[in-house]
Amino acid sequence: MTILVVGNMGYVGPVLVQHLRQAYPQAVLIGYDAGLFAHCLLGAVALPEIILDRQLFGDVRHLDKAVLEGVDVVVNLAAISNDPIGNRFEDATLGINYKAAVELAAKAKLAGVRSYVFASSCSVYGCAEEGAKTESSMLDPLTAYARSKVMAEKELIPMADERFTVTCLRFATACGMSDRLRLDLVLNDFVAGALTQKKIVVMSDGTPWRPLINVKDMARAMEWAIGRSAKNGGKGLIVNVGSNEWNCQVKDLAHAVAAAIPDVDVSINANAPPDKRSYRVNYDLFKELAPGFQPRFDLKSTILDMTDGLQKAGFQNAAYRESQYMRLNVISRFREQGLLDQKLGMTFTGAREKVLQIQPA
Repeated sequence: MTILVVGNMGYVGPVLVQHLRQAYPQAVLIGYDAGLFAHCLLGAVALPEIILDRQLFGDVRHLDKAVLEGVDVVVNLAAISNDPIGNRFEDATLGINYKAAVELAAKAKLAGVRSYVFASSCSVYGCAEEGAKTESSMLDPLTAYARSKVMAEKELIPMADERFTVTCLRFATACGMSDRLRLDLVLNDFVAGALTQKKIVVMSDGTPWRPLINVKDMARAMEWAIGRSAKNGGKGLIVNVGSNEWNCQVKDLAHAVAAAIPDVDVSINANAPPDKRSYRVNYDLFKELAPGFQPRFDLKSTILDMTDGLQKAGFQNAAYRESQYMRLNVISRFREQGLLDQKLGMTFTGAREKVLQIQPA
């Protein structure tokens, strides 16, 4: 089996690639990524991509169909996956998260790929205070990122047929340790603040609900999606991925981190304007379809695992919100240096046309 992971050099990719190498030791694993966050490593003992058979560099919006020759499975992680970036660069967000995702699926289908796995998001539910949302609930996407996922899903599902399985995984909010860490995710931010500043600053009033999932459990869910047949969920499937037990209010996340790390103060902005992004999600369908791939990490174990990872990496940057571990900072610096245009395309000669291939010896 040959698996192409598009967008493999972000936060989720290194964890997924390592998991796939263990789950499918004989598979040919290929990565394809623009490489914008390739340098954002923390605690990695080696470049995560050395366990791939090939690493390709390119913009998903200009992916050559030749890349898909001989590929059996495509896992699409490529996305502008941060609300502040999405709001500032909405055209790029729609271009990458929606249009390129659909075009990639069309190319994959023509190339004979049998399975297309799309990383979607529970953020599509938006403001949903009245109860836990199921896959059939009304959608209320409040950000460019969430809207792009809804638009992609609507066009991807009809593409599925007997020879081309499509799985859209609506993930809970990601968290946990990765070789390419993101600290602009709510739980990760709280752990970093607790360790480096001995305080957790909650920007909202703490009442919004968020479902969470450890990035390692996301990888296991994608393994399931890769291996599933149409008999298990249908040719085209949208499914919430997470755990019913891990729907938490933001203030509870902050207090859980403070309970796990000694001498930490929690500051909640009681006067903050309401954050409309609040939703609880029902994961019964995922539990029914994938009983052997249910999340193994809970809130406490994720906090402890991440704390251990940051400490082993010697992470002590109290100004981490100005660091490369906040994705908007990376994009902004590339823009300041003239390396990215307004559509987040690379500006140097040939960047859109060339694919640089690195193959381990």
